[in-house]
Amino acid sequence: MYLTVLHRLFSSGSDRAAESWKENQRIPGSEKLCLHQLYRAMGWLGEVIGVGLMGSPRCTKDVIEEALFDRGRDLFSEVGLVFFDTTSIYFEGQGGQEMGRHGHSKDHRPDLRQMIVGIALDVQGRPLCCEMWPGNTTDVKSLVPVIERMRAKFRVRDVCVVADRGFVSEATLAALETMDPPVHYVIGVRMRRSKEVGEVVLKNRSPWQEVTPERISAKDPAPLKVKDLKVGGRRYVVCLNEEEKRKDAHDREAIIESLRKALKGGDKQLVGNKGFRRFLKTAGHDHFAIDEKQIREDERYDGLFVLRTDTDHDAETIARIYKSLWMVEDTFRTAKSILETRPIYHKCDETIRGHVFCSFLALCLKRELELRLEQKGLVAEWAQIIRGLDHLQQVELLLQGSRFLMRSEIKGHASQAIRAAEVAMPPVIQEIA
Repeated sequence: MYLTVLHRLFSSGSDRAAESWKENQRIPGSEKLCLHQLYRAMGWLGEVIGVGLMGSPRCTKDVIEEALFDRGRDLFSEVGLVFFDTTSIYFEGQGGQEMGRHGHSKDHRPDLRQMIVGIALDVQGRPLCCEMWPGNTTDVKSLVPVIERMRAKFRVRDVCVVADRGFVSEATLAALETMDPPVHYVIGVRMRRSKEVGEVVLKNRSPWQEVTPERISAKDPAPLKVKDLKVGGRRYVVCLNEEEKRKDAHDREAIIESLRKALKGGDKQLVGNKGFRRFLKTAGHDHFAIDEKQIREDERYDGLFVLRTDTDHDAETIARIYKSLWMVEDTFRTAKSILETRPIYHKCDETIRGHVFCSFLALCLKRELELRLEQKGLVAEWAQIIRGLDHLQQVELLLQGSRFLMRSEIKGHASQAIRAAEVAMPPVIQEIA
């Protein structure tokens, strides 16, 4: 497991690649490991050891997650704010017995079987747990089991979950509100699909509250205005980004201009273009024209996003909490790109779960090092850290009958990482028996 996690951080790739990668690394204890042992470790991590909540399997990896949480727990430990999101990971082949299913692919690969992975983070961005479902599982079915399991696993009662638009359904929100004690939430709303939002919330003319002004320099935070509304006992926070509003208007105008030019040359081929199709209407037999009403309707949503919550925080805090959800999205990007969790070649559910969980452990280590760097006021880029550590070499010398170990100079941001981790480096030259 340790070898696999290190390989994900430094080089990434499959377990087969990890077995060959270790030949050029000094990792005590890994010298005699073979590929079949790495496969067995993945299977052990994903092995089913019981039945969890709502009929989901309880695996070895769940025990490790609980132990990791308990290790950092003290009398005052609380998980009050949980950021949760899901993504899809596709398989090269048929996938597992249950995991490999066709569903909505966020990787734009509907032709391949996939699985759904959910990750929960705390307010500092530390990964708390990862959950896995068959590829045809929808987001609205994944949120409640995760909350139930976190309460059982981590023994926490007061939770506020922050999630994106895909998790909203009246049944889901009702389930959160009827839990004992209720689970509070800050969840994005699908503005174009909610009749109440479109006809009541967005038509409200109450004044905006400015949270962040327009940027002066590119490094300034994005502008933000908020509006707090209640409709039938439901609380909405409407957020406006003037910068995004101008961008949305500019992009739509570019589409309309291209559409006007394209209509002059024939209109049948335009129907297949999603960007064009939403602004078209039929005008006679087999002919289309620009839908001015739809353009005006689209303008209503420029720069806006709407949140629904049952918390008593002020509107500014709600908006800032939701914007912090980018941490989960960044975590998924890291898992898919830097750690190369996808594609997955395993064919058994057990090894698939173990493969994904090793990426989860790698994310835990990465985030822990980043937090230690922040605590010590050190600045280092992750790519430069890995590059510097990867160039750290050790050579054995035989000189006048004595054996010595000589290590290379620490370069780049690797020295910052070593200081943050408080690791004692061996001397540049040392004699060995």
